[in-house]
Amino acid sequence: MVNQAKAHIAIPMGDPAGIGPEITVKSLAKAEIYDVCKPVVVGHTEVMKKALAVTHTNLEINEISEPEEGKYEHGTIDMINLDNLNIDHLEWGVVQAQCGRAAFQYIKKSVELALEGKVAAIATTPINKESLKAGEVPYIGHTEMLEDLTNSRDPLTMFEVRNLRIFFLTRHVSLKDAISQMTKERVFEYIGRCEEALKRLGVENPLIAVAGLNPHSGENGLFGREEVDEIKPGIEMAVEKGYRAVGPVPADSVFYQALQGKYDAVLSLYHDQGHIAAKMTDFERTISITNGLPFLRTSVDHGTAFDIAGKNIASSVSMEECIKLAAKYAPNFRS
Repeated sequence: MVNQAKAHIAIPMGDPAGIGPEITVKSLAKAEIYDVCKPVVVGHTEVMKKALAVTHTNLEINEISEPEEGKYEHGTIDMINLDNLNIDHLEWGVVQAQCGRAAFQYIKKSVELALEGKVAAIATTPINKESLKAGEVPYIGHTEMLEDLTNSRDPLTMFEVRNLRIFFLTRHVSLKDAISQMTKERVFEYIGRCEEALKRLGVENPLIAVAGLNPHSGENGLFGREEVDEIKPGIEMAVEKGYRAVGPVPADSVFYQALQGKYDAVLSLYHDQGHIAAKMTDFERTISITNGLPFLRTSVDHGTAFDIAGKNIASSVSMEECIKLAAKYAPNFRS
């Protein structure tokens, strides 16, 4: 089981045709990563060698079969090689069925390691929806995979960037459908889930602000009834239950106030509301945390960037932050 001072962090390599291998290599070239954790890459050795060559990075690959076998020394990449690609047919920046299948297998293996207690967390690199579809992988993204592979229910996404934490009441649905999901029951439920997630991350007695939907949070029904009829009653239900929740706070100010420390987290009502706030704060350092799983999962919040894959252009800042955040919170997830 994972009981060392430094936690083992699994890093599935991502889509082999995307920037995942490159940003993994660049991140593991940084000594500070090894100061905080024991990173285990799950992927394909030959792809990692290509990434080393492309990035002009001089690191040794140490193939292992179990995390406990790793060296975890700066200058060495400890790697579980699944050898699941025809490397001769691999092309940077191209949708390929074999890459979609391989990316899923890296994630599946990482999940198995986490469920077995051999790693404390997973820090994921980008995967590509088109590649997954071409490879007949029956999931559209990480969250759906993780939900199914762990038999979890509706994982809760949280963004962290600097001093700002953002949860999401709704995810990948149209704005019209998102509004229809903004019921007082759902607001109440999600405030409770947010508090539970924050406490597991080590935030004691958290104060959660719920963002408003309409301009100025509707001005008591002047600009819309959603706050009056659903959002505020849901917050009141949560307060009656003993949760520390306030709002709805106008969305044009609540995220800034949370960044300044007034709130421990904000419950964003729909996808772009929270995404814009986080990414405008610091695009590269916005990291996604998936709560509600049996283990901790962090992720970069960008895609496979096929247009620049294999060109040594991709920044690794987000991946570095992703790994560091996994290491920061991993102790809170140890049994």
